[in-house]
Amino acid sequence: MAGEMSILGSAVLALFLAGYLGQQYLPPPKPRVIGLDLGTTFCSVGVFHPGVGDVEVIGDEEGRKSIPSVVSFSPSGIHAGYEAQELADANPYNTIYDAKRFIGKLFKPEELEREGAQYQFKVVYNNRSAEFSISTNRTFTVTPEFIGSRLLLKMRKMAEKQLGVPITKAVISVPAEFDERQRNYTIRAANLAGLGVLRVINEPTAAAMAYGLHKADVCSVLVVDLGGGTLDVSLLNKQGGMFLTRAMAGNNKLGGQDFNQRLLQYVEQRVRQRHGALPSRKQDRHQLRQAVERAKLSLTLQPSAVLRARLGHEAGGVLFEELITRELFEQLNVDLFQKILTPIEEVLREGQLDKREVDEIVLVGGSTRIPRIRQLIREFFGKEPNTSVDPDLAVVTGVAIQAGIMGGSWPLQVSAIEIPNRHLRKTNFN
Repeated sequence: MAGEMSILGSAVLALFLAGYLGQQYLPPPKPRVIGLDLGTTFCSVGVFHPGVGDVEVIGDEEGRKSIPSVVSFSPSGIHAGYEAQELADANPYNTIYDAKRFIGKLFKPEELEREGAQYQFKVVYNNRSAEFSISTNRTFTVTPEFIGSRLLLKMRKMAEKQLGVPITKAVISVPAEFDERQRNYTIRAANLAGLGVLRVINEPTAAAMAYGLHKADVCSVLVVDLGGGTLDVSLLNKQGGMFLTRAMAGNNKLGGQDFNQRLLQYVEQRVRQRHGALPSRKQDRHQLRQAVERAKLSLTLQPSAVLRARLGHEAGGVLFEELITRELFEQLNVDLFQKILTPIEEVLREGQLDKREVDEIVLVGGSTRIPRIRQLIREFFGKEPNTSVDPDLAVVTGVAIQAGIMGGSWPLQVSAIEIPNRHLRKTNFN
């Protein structure tokens, strides 16, 4: 008997040794499960590499780590991401964005009419759901989940090109406030893109994982997610590897696009003062919007930026230049920046937590790079928010880690288990 046990022990030791040597000297297997962040304004795809334990956020053909959540229909086909965004000015009625706001959501006719009025494309009512009317070679309607599927398909192809293997499985993130129907319709979008969803993870939980908080000794985590079009604030309670969302609040009409709009209005006023009228060409308006976006990004790093846009086409047009200071940008948006604190205060009130009891403040979304916004949050809590992860890529990084866990990748991570809170409701401030 002792001899048999010795043989068995030797066999187990040999297996461990073989596994260790294989891990050290053999090339690790390619990831087969991707992590997907299907955002309202931008979306990203990432993978967890076995063996080395690194997350790679996969870029498009130009190396860009995020693609716009935009899909455009033309007589030549369906375009997604930056290609669709470039068509937006010339093809506004057939270019769909913000589809995530509609996916799986039930509307009353008058609600949908109000919601759809802010878009150039046509939003139509169909049995309590939203659809989008498209007119190219023919007129037809598409669903929000179909729009999502074209973005997910593009990201799937980006991953397959980078990894050199077919991809059929994914983990996908959704806002914490998404109900069961919205989650199921997000899964349906992934299925239309040829992907089986192994798990749906809440965006705040994914962000917390990106910061390593699933392995850290923390209890209360506040996630501030400020992207291009929405602000979401979530208060998470963590015990071990389990996350419970205690409270949620936000503003679904506040984000980077609103900050851009304030600066664009100022720039248009300066153009009118110098040239007597605003440019009427779509290309000129597109140039101004792009120049505003570039200036805003520069102001996150520099105290001032020169906004440049070439307007008009006669004899090369006119080069419009304007010095924009960070102070001016902050003055133009002072009331909007202040609105960010309202849902933070509401979340703490609902969660019955004093701001001094928050262990970690996590920033997510590109708009949290704006220095004044970080300053407001720092002054409110009296301590620095955690900014160690790229805020644009925090969610996709966390989802990629979860994808690695679901794919059984080594080195093993602690899985984030979310405790469903059926009674939780999100408070929205507009």
